[in-house]
Amino acid sequence: MYELLFRHVLSRLSPETAHHLGFGALRAMMALPRVEDFVRARLAPRSAELRVKALGLEFPGPLGLAAGFDKDARGPDALGALGFGFVEIGTVTAKPQPGNPKPRLFRLPADRALVNRMGFNNEGAAAAARRLAKRDGPTIVGVNLGKSKVTPESEAASDYAESARLLGPYAAYCVVNVSSPNTPGLRELQRADALRPILGRVRDALDTASPTRHVPLLVKVAPDLADEDVDAVGALALEVGLDGIVATNTTVGRRDLASPVEEVLRCGAGGLSGPPVKARALEVLSRLAAQLGDRAALVAAGGIETADDALARLDAGATLLQAYTGFVYGGPSFAARLHRELAAKLVARRANDEALAPHGEAKR
Repeated sequence: MYELLFRHVLSRLSPETAHHLGFGALRAMMALPRVEDFVRARLAPRSAELRVKALGLEFPGPLGLAAGFDKDARGPDALGALGFGFVEIGTVTAKPQPGNPKPRLFRLPADRALVNRMGFNNEGAAAAARRLAKRDGPTIVGVNLGKSKVTPESEAASDYAESARLLGPYAAYCVVNVSSPNTPGLRELQRADALRPILGRVRDALDTASPTRHVPLLVKVAPDLADEDVDAVGALALEVGLDGIVATNTTVGRRDLASPVEEVLRCGAGGLSGPPVKARALEVLSRLAAQLGDRAALVAAGGIETADDALARLDAGATLLQAYTGFVYGGPSFAARLHRELAAKLVARRANDEALAPHGEAKR
């Protein structure tokens, strides 16, 4: 049903218009009496195989919705009801900003990919904090923090810290986003010497704003980092005691695409997401897993569309998973379907391990 709707209706609209209409319709539907509870009861992950303990939290399933879909915390519980194990809102900046000029979001259907240069369009941290303060739903909600475009790099730490101060009390965890390609100079902040003071100021702000609990802090990195830079981020994570790393954001690369060259060029600059980033995202994840082991949680993102994709990331060391583009192309049943299929694979694997173990003892 969704595939027909996407092909014949949504694909005829601009991607950003389709997003606003679809998200608005979802929020309106979930606001009807008992609808959200009804949907959640049928789509929420239930299998014990899917439960994850990480970041001091218990997730009903490993797959969450990545930042970018709900930038202003308008409907995290409506989205969570669709079967996601958690929802990350944002990217939120300390100051409200309109983002880049439109058009700024493009589809590459042949690759099931998106190109965006949104530019952190959002209403600011104070507005998002007000909305989060009013919610009473069960969804685990993380917050993705970005730098305000008008803030110079020399003041980036203060800018991130202000957002953390406002949003920390309502966040299950926070992610420092220094890897979007759509804010000038932002990716320069991935250098260890530039990132260290930002993480320190954000950690202090979270501890001050939420003195009675530890708000986990993660950083989100780009797939375009060289291997030695990935290693440097991993080393910094251990040095400062980060709770985790999100690997990875979108890519500025345009290699090995199935889409016609003219269609790719028409999209222009921006971050490419979806299956084309899958291979490099997996490489970065595997490299971080080898370096960090179980000393920090790893959240895998980038091209996760199927249960096989999810299983490959978990096998590579991921603690949790995130999707965005797969949800756009897969529709409202995407998360519930992926969780269901992943659970079946995990159950089958456990049964096989038990059958192969000597004297019927499961392998450990």
